[in-house]
Amino acid sequence: MSKAFTKEADGDDDDDAPAMPALPAGARNYITPGGYQRLRQELMSLLDVERPKVVETVSWAAKNGDRSENGDYLYGKKRLREIDRRIRFLTKRLDIAEVADPSLHHGNDQVYFGATVTYANARGEQRTVTIKGIDESDSLAGEVSWISPIARALLKAREGDEVPLVTPGGVERIEVVAVEYPAPRAV
Repeated sequence: MSKAFTKEADGDDDDDAPAMPALPAGARNYITPGGYQRLRQELMSLLDVERPKVVETVSWAAKNGDRSENGDYLYGKKRLREIDRRIRFLTKRLDIAEVADPSLHHGNDQVYFGATVTYANARGEQRTVTIKGIDESDSLAGEVSWISPIARALLKAREGDEVPLVTPGGVERIEVVAVEYPAPRAV
């Protein structure tokens, strides 16, 4: 049998993206227009720039003889698998993405996808989060996925509402202090 039809080692399984969370069954893959653009740019960069460079390096390294001890070849093949895995993941996620423009809610005081929400807990501590898609949220930047517990608690609430937030320590009541949306872009 040709080596092309054999399964790769267990470490190279096609588990499309361990770094990204899975979508809940039947859920839509909401994403902001900016997040969609960033993922699309990453995909195009992988396809048009990074993958061709790695293929060129692997091709050059393969011509140098013994592949079993050729670091450029071995690393290049591994990197190529990583790139292909990421390309498959991005392609699947972009295919099912549903772009939701939060600027359509500009001026609204109710929490929807894309809102930047300031809330306060019972101790008076305030925190601000922006509700984004699961493929674009960055907790270090104050962004949370729309499927996170805090986002689910805040969705559909209005400024001044108190909502229950289920935490590992029990249920905590939080108050929605402010709701903001980005201004619509001029056409």
